[in-house]
Amino acid sequence: MTAFRMPAEWSEHEGCLMAWPTRVDLWESVLDQVQDEYAQVARAIAEFEPVTMVAPPGHGEEARRRCGVDVVDVVELPLDDSWFRDSAPLFVLDGDGRRAGVDFRFNAWGGKHHPYDADDRISGLLLERLGIDRIPSGMILEGGSITVDGEGTLITTEQCLLHPNRNPGMSRDEIEAELKARLGVTKVVWLPYGGLLDTETDGHVDGVCAFAAPGKVVVSLPDDPAHPDHARMRANRAVLEVTTDAKGRPLEIVDVPQTVFTDVAGGEVEVSYLNFYVANGGVVVPVAGLPDDEDALAVIADAFPGRKVVDVRAAAIAYGGGGVHCITQQIPVARPTA
Repeated sequence: MTAFRMPAEWSEHEGCLMAWPTRVDLWESVLDQVQDEYAQVARAIAEFEPVTMVAPPGHGEEARRRCGVDVVDVVELPLDDSWFRDSAPLFVLDGDGRRAGVDFRFNAWGGKHHPYDADDRISGLLLERLGIDRIPSGMILEGGSITVDGEGTLITTEQCLLHPNRNPGMSRDEIEAELKARLGVTKVVWLPYGGLLDTETDGHVDGVCAFAAPGKVVVSLPDDPAHPDHARMRANRAVLEVTTDAKGRPLEIVDVPQTVFTDVAGGEVEVSYLNFYVANGGVVVPVAGLPDDEDALAVIADAFPGRKVVDVRAAAIAYGGGGVHCITQQIPVARPTA
C-alpha cells in the first residue's frame, strides 16, 4: 500500500475549501452577520490563495454576491452545515507528491445537529468533483480535533477523541492506530483537555494549540485565574513541556495568554485566537474587535515569521461554536513526479 502523510498546514496550498452558512436552526438571528463574516474570511484568504465556496443548491448566487464573484469560485452541492474543517476531506500526499483525500465518517459532533447525512457524504462528493483519489475510513473524526507537523507528529485531546459519542466501539489504541494508518503519523500526543466551554465540539484541539513549525507549538494559556481553562490549559502545557515530537525534538512552546469574550445575540461567547488558518504567506486570525486582539495578533505574528497576519471579526462564527480554522480546509499542492 502506498504510504501517505498529511502535510502541515503551512505547506503550499493549491487552494482553500469553505462552505456557505445557511442552517437557520443554528444561526437564527445572527445568520446575516455570520454570512458577512464568512465572506470576510473568504476575501481575506483569497488574498493569499484561491478559495472554493461550496453552497447548498439554490444558495450559490447569494454566496457569489456576498463574497464577490471575482473573489471565490462557488459550486453547489448538498450540505447540512458549514464547518469544512470537520466534514471536508483531510488531504494527504505520498512520497512522490501524489495526493489523496481521507474520507472519515462524520456524525455532527456526536449527533448534536440533525440532519447530518449530507455532511457525512460531502467529503466523497468533493473528492469526486476534484478528481482526487478517496481513502475511506470507518472512524468518526473531525479535522478540528487534530493538528499535525507534517513530519510524523499529531496532537489531539482526550476530551474529544475519547468521547463516547464518537467511536464508542474503539479503544484509545485503536483510534491511535487508525490515525497513524490514514494520516501517516508515527507519534500521537494526547492532551487531556479541550476548552471547558467548547461543548459544541467536545474540546477540539484547534481551540487549544496548533503547530506553527516543526517542533514549535502555539498554545492557549489564559492569564486570568478566573478563566474556566486557566488550570486546564496549564495541564496541557505541562504535557507538551515533557513531550518530544516524532523526530525526538523537544517542543518550543509559544504562549498566547490573551482571551476574549464578547456578546452575541444576548449571550456571551469566547472568540478563540488559536482558531486561525495558515494560508500561503499569511495567517488569518479571528478577533472580536477588543483591546486584547492586538497583543494576541503580535504573539501569532512572532510565531509565524515571514507571514502576513490578517485579522477578521468572527464573533458570530464563535456564536455557532467555532472560528476561522473551523470553517476552512486547505488543499495541499500535489507534485507527482511522473
